[in-house]
Amino acid sequence: MYNSTLHQQINSILPRSGFDINGKDNLFYARFIANADAIHALYKNLYAVNKKNNDSFKQLLQIILDAYINRSTALKQKDKLKDEHWFLSNEITGMSLYVDRFSDNLSTLGNKLGYVKNLGVNLLHLMPVFQSPKDESDGGYAVSDFRKVDERFGSLEDLKNLQEKMSDENMHLMIDIVLNHTSHKHAWAEKAKQGDKKYHHYYYMYGDRQVPDEFEKNMPEIFPEGAPRSFTYVPDCDKWVMTVFHNYQWDLNYANPQVLLEMLDNIFFYANLGVDILRIDAPAFIWKQIGTTCQNLPQAHTILCLIKQCVLVATPGMALLGEAIVAPAAIIKYFGTGEYTAKECDVAYNATQMALQWDALATGNIKIMLAAQHEILKKPFGTTWISYTRCHDDIGLGYDDYMIEQSGFNAYAHRKFLKEYYSGTYYSSPAKGALFSVNPKTQDARISGSLASLCGLEKAIEENNEHDIEISIQKILMMQAHSFFIGGIPMLFYGDEVGYTNDYSYLNEEGKSYDSRWMHRPMIDWEKNIRSETDETIEQKIFSSTKKLISIRKKLAVVADHKNLIWLTPHNIHVAGYLRNGEKQNLYCLFNFSDQPAFLTWYAFKEHGNVPERIYDHWREQYFSVGKDNEHLILEPYAFYLFEA
Repeated sequence: MYNSTLHQQINSILPRSGFDINGKDNLFYARFIANADAIHALYKNLYAVNKKNNDSFKQLLQIILDAYINRSTALKQKDKLKDEHWFLSNEITGMSLYVDRFSDNLSTLGNKLGYVKNLGVNLLHLMPVFQSPKDESDGGYAVSDFRKVDERFGSLEDLKNLQEKMSDENMHLMIDIVLNHTSHKHAWAEKAKQGDKKYHHYYYMYGDRQVPDEFEKNMPEIFPEGAPRSFTYVPDCDKWVMTVFHNYQWDLNYANPQVLLEMLDNIFFYANLGVDILRIDAPAFIWKQIGTTCQNLPQAHTILCLIKQCVLVATPGMALLGEAIVAPAAIIKYFGTGEYTAKECDVAYNATQMALQWDALATGNIKIMLAAQHEILKKPFGTTWISYTRCHDDIGLGYDDYMIEQSGFNAYAHRKFLKEYYSGTYYSSPAKGALFSVNPKTQDARISGSLASLCGLEKAIEENNEHDIEISIQKILMMQAHSFFIGGIPMLFYGDEVGYTNDYSYLNEEGKSYDSRWMHRPMIDWEKNIRSETDETIEQKIFSSTKKLISIRKKLAVVADHKNLIWLTPHNIHVAGYLRNGEKQNLYCLFNFSDQPAFLTWYAFKEHGNVPERIYDHWREQYFSVGKDNEHLILEPYAFYLFEA
């Protein structure tokens, strides 16, 4: 809706010279006017009662303008050339990595681009690279300076050089911003400790336990083993400070509009470094309110919608990813609801589907996977998933108990089985993982372990069992194929492309030994990776097959995420099957999660539209004739097919 007052307010802050409304700056100016009313409404929704509301809103408009003015000509040109929904493309494949564990530093990472490009990867997610205290970093998520690259990785100039090199190679860059908290050694926190009232209000700080006790009545513990409770006493300032994650991570108070303005300015700083996807860490936690769990509150969504509208105006080529690892119904809301549907986060992690794959692999049964799809399929058109089997984090069994119960299982017993199966304590399990963040009160826990080790490769190698090694490799490829073709941006975790097993050296490292997630964050041994070039090695089998999957995906336009996923009727409860349908292509994707051969009626290919007579399997590179309804396609254990009709 047009607002003449806002129009005049924007005009009043425009530069008096060098700004060309009718020429080079016309598109920006049009976006600014068009989105100003939404920006104002969202801002008022958060801060209408704040006494400094008008002044802080003027600052917000100025931050948007400055971000555009400071954006390089090259990035502005890139904004113009990018399709609005460029991130839906089937031609994008990502890899997430720790810079220092993959290639020492940002400078040498540039020398490894050939390796990832050979695999088919054209999007790199760099795990946090900004300054954080060495032994209190939480893997880089305790940031002490949002604009200074940690010296372990190099310099800000090195990051800029890497971005330019990636841009020349037509590669995309994704980095994190930690909106929820800072390190206790951030300049804001240091000033707050020293008694500066301005920065005191950047955090949740209290002189006694009264307010913290009220908060904690409803706040669940995130890390009950290593960091119980949600407040920490800080002797330096004689205050209780909200620390939802670890005691060295101080939660920011977004009820203070100045905090939002500071962090929005940091967001634009990253955008103008050339970031293509900005991963917003832990957005579910950014608004706190007594009497609630302080997670997934409406104001958190309002903040994200506001950030998105501001980005659309100043730096429209940058997509936003919300790292909300929450229940299935809650994840969907991070794409936006109501008038802001598909106008909040562009991308989210399909954490539910990731966990459901691991459920199906352990049980050989896809019932629970199917029971969750009614929620996952609510994702709106114009948004997409990060689709993955493993990442730097643990595997949380975040789907709802009712989904387990509807599938005929007891929820508590089922979760207990999965934890035992993947921690390797279940009698017949080939997996070697570990439990993470066990809650002694509820026995809730998550699972650590690399893709290869959880699929049985580590144990098979230890036992020198060639048959089990081959089965493990087949499991790895089946799991990857399932996530590659189901819709979204496939995101490999570094090392998985050559089958890295668990790295237990973290047990001897201070600041890491308490956190089992480090077992699946390997130090890359490039001699091992080079074995991917030697025929018949484990590394070569996994690398070449992963490369082939990526190549197949890039050739099939129907795999682009245009909300074109249909789940097939479960004619065999061991076989997950879905159809990616398009105008000129139909792709039937089938996956046997069982350790036994599975029989699938050919009728499965006749339920949706035209009935194909012949289908081509892109994986085996051969044609199949569609048989009679009483005949069957036989899927070997952990086999998968990618049939184009």
